[in-house]
Amino acid sequence: MAVPPFDPELRVALESLGSGPREPVTPENLAARQERDAATRPRPTADDLRADGRFEVAELSVPGLRDGPDVTLVSVRPAGREGPLPLLYYMHGGAMIMGNAWSVLPRILREWVLPLDMAVISVEYRLAPRTRYPGPLEDCYAGLLWAAGHAAELGIDADRVIVGGKSAGGGLAAALALLIRDRGGPGILGQLLLCPMLDDRGHTFSSRQMSGLGMWDLISGETAWKALLGDLYGTADVPPYAAPARGTDLSGLPPAFIDVGSAEMFRDEGVAYANGIWQAGGQAELHVWPGAYHGFDGMAPRAAISEDARHARTRWLRRLLARTTRSSAGSPVPAPRRGPTADDAARVRAAGPRTPRTASPRHGP
Repeated sequence: MAVPPFDPELRVALESLGSGPREPVTPENLAARQERDAATRPRPTADDLRADGRFEVAELSVPGLRDGPDVTLVSVRPAGREGPLPLLYYMHGGAMIMGNAWSVLPRILREWVLPLDMAVISVEYRLAPRTRYPGPLEDCYAGLLWAAGHAAELGIDADRVIVGGKSAGGGLAAALALLIRDRGGPGILGQLLLCPMLDDRGHTFSSRQMSGLGMWDLISGETAWKALLGDLYGTADVPPYAAPARGTDLSGLPPAFIDVGSAEMFRDEGVAYANGIWQAGGQAELHVWPGAYHGFDGMAPRAAISEDARHARTRWLRRLLARTTRSSAGSPVPAPRRGPTADDAARVRAAGPRTPRTASPRHGP
């Protein structure tokens, strides 16, 4: 099968890794891979993130929903800023089976929080297979509900909240946008979906074309989706909140930024998701980076195409925020909402009365 060539700078970075990090994740080695990830993935402390006083950092434990455990949120904003700031509500990558809320923050602070004068909350959602769907998504939803309800004390603008994430986090951000639409809020301004993990079925052309040639393959994808879905895997009953590519109604969603590489497995599902939003009358900005594999900008951050991708994402965020800057004319209009169900109202009531506990900073390995 013919494949699109890798960008030369990205190919050098990929080859420098060797075969170890690209070994498929299987049910047999999943526990060992999770242990290795937890031991080696960077986990900056709150003191690290404060960066000599440039940022205010709080690690919060907020109420879960439906008797779920409390959810840890890492909240960071530029130090000394008064007044409400726009918020990026972010979900980390890791195929739903790895990753943590802290490791993604240094880059977000450098690339978006300072240049765009915004706040960020990173969510520590539970990982599969210990927690299957809908647990991780409900963690993200519970954290967003709490943040929106406590916007004043967090110093954020509840009318300017963008959900975002990369890979598995991008899939969670897309699912969260669908869930918010169908549960009736809180309103969100946009969704930032970076190489999102959207489709559990593994049936796209790119999933077969690019399997094993970059940083991810069909075996790893199947392992991750099985870990998340359990008995739902392989059935027709997987809901779009678990795998957004399953969605047949993409109307009423906030504007989306979607980017993928031309040489990655997730290419076709990302392109199809943008097309579904357009067909439903929505707004989506799609970038397909030529010769890029999954996670390319993290692997080769100084490559020209990685810099182009970062600039495109920042420009989209800047444009989105500029359209909703508060003025004397009034406040921006939040994203479209649908009425909540009685069950949703009960969830909100269950989450409301409790107050957060500020946890001590967690130190990495």
